[in-house]
Amino acid sequence: MSSYDARPAVHSWETRAAEKRDRCANAIPKEWLLPSSIFSSLQTPLENNKNDLISLDIPRRSGILTDTELQITESYNVSQLLHKLADGSLTAVEVVTAFSKRAAIAQQLTNCLTETFFDEADARARQLDTLRESGTLAGPLHGLPISLKDPFHITGTQATIGLVAYLDHFSKTNSPLVEILLSLGAVPFVKTNIPQTMMTADSHNNIFGRVLNPHNTALGAGGSSGGEGALVAFRGSPIGVGTDIAGSIRIPALCCGTYGFKPTASRIPYGGQQGCSNPGLKFVLACAGPLSNDMRSLGVFTKAVLDARPADLDSTAIDVPWRTISDDSTRKMRLGVLPEDKSYPLHPSVSNALARAVEKLRSDNHTLVDLSADECNVGGLNDIAWGLFGLDDQARRIVIDSGEPCIPSRDRIAAELKRLEPDFVPDLTALSPLEKLTVLNVKKAEAIENWRSLWNRYKLDAVIAPAAQGTAVQHDLYGLPAYTCFLNVLNYPACVIPFGKAGPNPGATFAVQQSQAGPPCTLAF
Repeated sequence: MSSYDARPAVHSWETRAAEKRDRCANAIPKEWLLPSSIFSSLQTPLENNKNDLISLDIPRRSGILTDTELQITESYNVSQLLHKLADGSLTAVEVVTAFSKRAAIAQQLTNCLTETFFDEADARARQLDTLRESGTLAGPLHGLPISLKDPFHITGTQATIGLVAYLDHFSKTNSPLVEILLSLGAVPFVKTNIPQTMMTADSHNNIFGRVLNPHNTALGAGGSSGGEGALVAFRGSPIGVGTDIAGSIRIPALCCGTYGFKPTASRIPYGGQQGCSNPGLKFVLACAGPLSNDMRSLGVFTKAVLDARPADLDSTAIDVPWRTISDDSTRKMRLGVLPEDKSYPLHPSVSNALARAVEKLRSDNHTLVDLSADECNVGGLNDIAWGLFGLDDQARRIVIDSGEPCIPSRDRIAAELKRLEPDFVPDLTALSPLEKLTVLNVKKAEAIENWRSLWNRYKLDAVIAPAAQGTAVQHDLYGLPAYTCFLNVLNYPACVIPFGKAGPNPGATFAVQQSQAGPPCTLAF
C-alpha cells in the first residue's frame, strides 16, 4: 500500500528529519541509556571503525539488564521461551522487559530501530499475564516479543519507511500480519530500520541514519531488513519479521550471522504495508518472513501464522495450510550445488564455505549434484529482475519531490546496472515500456520453466548455494544481490543458514572453527 502525497512541507527536510529522530531518541527510558563509559571504550565514529559489539558484551557491562534478564535474552530460543511463558516459569512482563531493554541498547549502538512502543508492550504483557493466571493462554505465541520491519502498520505509530515524504503519516489500522500476531498472543514492541526506498542492501536513510553491523560496526548490516538483522544478531529480539523482494531477509541474515527464511510469496501475509513502489507494476512478488538465531524458531513462527488462516484477513495471501511431514533423520537427500556465475564471482571465503558444506554433506552420504552455470542462469534471472524493477520509478520520484538527497548505495547500484551486459535478455533500449514488459515476462516464463525441468531432471530435494558473493562489506558497497534476487524471480522459498566465520585473510582456507574475527559466512538452501 502506498499513500504518497506530494504536497510541499512547511519546514526543510533536514528539520523534519531531525525532529523525528529526537522524538525517537526521547522514547527510550532514561534508565536504559548507556553510560558514557561504554562509548568511551569504543572506537568512534562507530561506522568508520571496527567494533565487535557482540564480543564486547555491552548488555552485561552496562548494568541495565538484571542477571535474569540477561539469561532470558541469551539462553533461550523461541520454543524454550514459549514453554516457559506457558508454564509460568517466566511472565510476559519479564520477557518483554528484558528484550525491550536489550533492544534499547542495540538501538544506541547499531541504530537498528525506527519506532518503539515499550509502554504499550508492557501493558499488553500485563494483560497476558492476567489471562494466564486465569488459566488461559492467548495463543501459541503467548507473551512472545516480536519485532517488525518498519513498513508494517501498527495503529497509532508511524510507518515512514525512512522517507521524508511520509513523515506526517500515522498508521490508522494494523497490517494483517500484525493482527494475526496479536491474535496468537505475540507482543510487538519495536519496528526496525530500513534503507531509503527499500531497494538497496545498505540500510541507511536520511531520517533514521545507518544501521551498523553488531559484529563489526565498520560493515553494513545488509538490507532492506537490516534493522532486523542487527537487532536479532544482538539478541534484542527473539524473532523478527522482515520482507524480501531481492534478498531483503536473507542479506541481513548473511551479513549479521542469523537464520533468515524467505517463503514463497503470499504464504506469510504481506498485504496492508506502507510502500513506495507503484502497486500496478508488481511483476516480482515481495514476501514476508522471519529472522532468528536458530532454525527451529523459523518453523515455530511460520506454522503459527499459517495455522491462523491468513487468507481470511489478507486477500493477497494464499490459503495453503502448514503441512507436517515425517521427520526421517535416516533419509538421504539429493542436493543440487549451485555454481558460481561468471558475472558474479564468489569471494574465497564464500567458495571455501560452499566446498566445506558439500564435503560435509557428502561425508553424511547425501547425494550432491553439481549443476552447471548455464542451466542455473543466475545472471539471466538477475537481468530479468532488474529489467522489471526498472519499469517503476515511483520511489525515485518520491525522494526527489520531497527534496531529500539520494543515499550513496542507490547511486552505486545504478552505476553497477549500467555496467551489466545482459546475454539472456535482448537489448531493450529502443522498446516502449509495454514492449519491454512483454519481452521480460516471456524471458521470465522461460527461465522458470527451465528450473522446473532442472528439478525433475536431477530429482532434487533442495539446492545448496552461496547466499552472496561475499560476506558483509563496508558501508554503501554491497551492490547487486545476485545470489538472492534470482530466487525472487523464481518465487522459490529459501533459507540462509550461518556456517562459520570468514577469516582475517580473504584468501585463507575456510574452516568452520576458524578465527571469529571476521563476519559470518552463510549458505542458502
